[in-house]
Amino acid sequence: MQSATTAHGPANFPAGAAERSYARRVARPTTDPLTVGLVLDDGLDRPDGVQQYVLALAEGLTARGHEVHLVASSTRRTDLERLHVLGRHTGVSFNGNLLRTPLPAPRRAVRALLDAVPFDVLHVAMPYSPFLAGRLVAHAPADVAVVGTFLILTESRLVDVAAHGLGLLERRTLRRFDETLALSAPAAVFARRAFGLRSEVLGAPIDLERFRAAAEPGTADGTHGAEPAADGASGDPGAPVRLVFLGRLVERKGARELVAAVAHLHRHGLARRPWTLEIAGRGPLEPELRRTLEAAGLRGRVTLPGFVSEEDKPALLAGADLVVLPSTGGESFGVSVVEALACCRGVVLAGDNPGYRATMTGLEAQLVDPLDAPALAAALARWIDDPAGRAAAAGRQQRAARRFAAPVVVDAVEAVYRRALERRRPSGRPVGARR
Repeated sequence: MQSATTAHGPANFPAGAAERSYARRVARPTTDPLTVGLVLDDGLDRPDGVQQYVLALAEGLTARGHEVHLVASSTRRTDLERLHVLGRHTGVSFNGNLLRTPLPAPRRAVRALLDAVPFDVLHVAMPYSPFLAGRLVAHAPADVAVVGTFLILTESRLVDVAAHGLGLLERRTLRRFDETLALSAPAAVFARRAFGLRSEVLGAPIDLERFRAAAEPGTADGTHGAEPAADGASGDPGAPVRLVFLGRLVERKGARELVAAVAHLHRHGLARRPWTLEIAGRGPLEPELRRTLEAAGLRGRVTLPGFVSEEDKPALLAGADLVVLPSTGGESFGVSVVEALACCRGVVLAGDNPGYRATMTGLEAQLVDPLDAPALAAALARWIDDPAGRAAAAGRQQRAARRFAAPVVVDAVEAVYRRALERRRPSGRPVGARR
């Protein structure tokens, strides 16, 4: 077992004044702090949705005074507080992603961790491997509550069959779970269909204030910035309308479909106003996208700036007139969608897939079919030429995003922990106490 700590707290957690501000927004009075283990079969090096969920939840719980331990497979990072690395992993292709599944965690390391840390709750990212999370759950003391969250959604019958087989393999440890959660209603359907589990839908905790601040210049002193200009984020009626895509350049995120749509938009002159597009992110599709843009004569109008850091993400999204996230499927939730809703001063268009639809409740008119290039191009043209409509969308979007504010979701998760513990320990040891 390998452990990595830092005096400055977990990476990706706000630091200094930002950390204190986040703590004020998230913290709740707690008389009995919990010791929580967040268990992930993958590593914590990549900024994918599952990793973002785990780190955001760790951030919110830590801000409330709980002691949070991160348990993962091979992770190179050394800046995460109370990180426990169990074993190694290998890469597999799953749901359109390259995932890493752990090789068997040494039972001695698993037992050593459970002996060393008096966990109140183990919270497992689901589905999970029998080799890491499964072993931890199987060896957990009887008075430790076990909670799981389904974080993925599949749209493949073959994967469903494989997941059902995994559920049969893990039926003994599945019975050990006290509560099961899901990021979205579609993820809950997957949990029921593949594993026979009912789950409560809570969503992901997102630090919306960090994104809203980017949309409101001058908010450092608590005052609100200017209202969005009717002519878009720039405020200059003659400036090009700025379109932004942010995501990994892999097939299911829709960058290829967006390029096809803007090529159609350009070729047929569908928009009256000038526009530009930034496709931010990295991935294997980048060379193909550059060739397509060159062939379509869009080299100067569409740019690929590459990777965007977490620190720079809010400003990029807030400065857009249109944020376009046309994922084709395989989404259980839309973290990037909610972040854009929270700060974009224009309009957010999202792919009409089950996970994104769940986060766009009330904004269904802004869902698009990424596989229909002419229809997507027409939707882009409609919003490019409607500055008043873009400005009016911002308020609706911010209200829709509030359901996933970190304090709201962390409140609900903490309530689930305590409910599970009440059943596990009707008259047993208090939380935080060693067995």
